[in-house]
Amino acid sequence: MESADQLAKKAMGLGPTERIRLVEAILYSLDKPDPDIEKSWIAEAEARFEAYKRGELAAIDWDKIRKRYER
Repeated sequence: MESADQLAKKAMGLGPTERIRLVEAILYSLDKPDPDIEKSWIAEAEARFEAYKRGELAAIDWDKIRKRYER
């Protein structure tokens, strides 16, 4: 099996598009969501949406949120 350094040298010989595809494939292979965490996020999102529909949670305009973090 080739080392990471050997593979990196080979990858540098690829064109830009092929290198991007390789990087995306590697990152995709690392992005394995935990099913329990996913279920928790779904439950949280649904609870917040229901609270919004009941008028218990206000929506905030995206521009206001974005400006808050641009500083």
